[in-house]
Amino acid sequence: MKKSFSLFPRQFGFFPYIFLIYIGFPIYYLTKEAGLKQLLGFGMVLLFLVTYRQLYFSMGKRRFTYWLALQMGIVFILTLFYHLNYMFLGFFPANFIGWYRDKRVFYRGLICLVCVELFPFAFHLMKTKAFFTPAELIYFVPFLIIMLISPFGIRSMNRRMELEKELDKANKQIEELVKREERVRIARDLHDTLGHTLSLLTLKSQLVQRLTVVDPERARLEAKEMETTSRAALKQVRELVTDMRAATIAEELIQIQQILRAAGITYQYDGVHDFSKIPPFTQNIVGMCVREAATNVVKHSRATHCSVSINLSSEKMKVVIHDDGMGVPAKKKQFGNGLSGMVERLALIEGSLNLSNHNGAVLEMTVPIIKKAGGAAG
Repeated sequence: MKKSFSLFPRQFGFFPYIFLIYIGFPIYYLTKEAGLKQLLGFGMVLLFLVTYRQLYFSMGKRRFTYWLALQMGIVFILTLFYHLNYMFLGFFPANFIGWYRDKRVFYRGLICLVCVELFPFAFHLMKTKAFFTPAELIYFVPFLIIMLISPFGIRSMNRRMELEKELDKANKQIEELVKREERVRIARDLHDTLGHTLSLLTLKSQLVQRLTVVDPERARLEAKEMETTSRAALKQVRELVTDMRAATIAEELIQIQQILRAAGITYQYDGVHDFSKIPPFTQNIVGMCVREAATNVVKHSRATHCSVSINLSSEKMKVVIHDDGMGVPAKKKQFGNGLSGMVERLALIEGSLNLSNHNGAVLEMTVPIIKKAGGAAG
């Protein structure tokens, strides 16, 4: 299938089109020229537009530098031989210089831009033999400074976007590694738990087959032992499945510490360390919610620090997860899928969840401590 024509890459949205507004200024100044000079001027503006489009389609490729050099050459010629106001076209190459990843190439492009912009000033001084008036300096200098600083801002923004993509990729790799490690652990536990037992049952079944004719009484005893062994194996499997499903709060805290640190987020824990009085089912629910909250911090908060505190009283347990990220936008305070799942889990143990902003996002979970008859924590 043939690709449909696109003036600019779709991933950039309307941004490239907005910049085209500034092409109206050189076209306006060219209307004041005449003859061959005007014709050549319009030709260079048209070529400038071609370079502008091609730069978007050649990002990350070798020809990107050639198109950028051609664009700066057009700015230089127009500024030098037509009007000094054409120097403001330098904002176009300034934007593209910021896309260089290699620091050395970036600074080479920046030096070229400085030469393209400053040489016409020197030429103007030599031609007129007069320095710029204060009004002219106020007109040119601030914009020139902004132009030469803007590549740093563009480069920083692009670097931030790349880091976010790398972080998302790292998070997916972490999740995949955790799943893979969990599969290995399950396989190892199953092998250690059932491997010896099943081998023993196989040998005993072969023995029973031989004893059925020669010694029926011993065969009956061996079969009885096989039943006992199989029941023990079944109990071990049930215990193993229970351990897989019911992770403790302490285990989840260790997991989220590793997840946060892998994402470059510092971690701090305050509160109790002994959760033995909390029922396994409650620990499982709270642990999953804490892990979900930590995952959200990594994926969405852009935080550099995350703290977790868990406090117990005779009546309730309070969990607070606080990060120093960008907080929760007002329009997103309605619970999404992840938070809705946490609310549903907490509802099983009559718990509640609250999300707010205070120098970042603050997630609070409150779970009642139900005591069984006899005073044991339930």
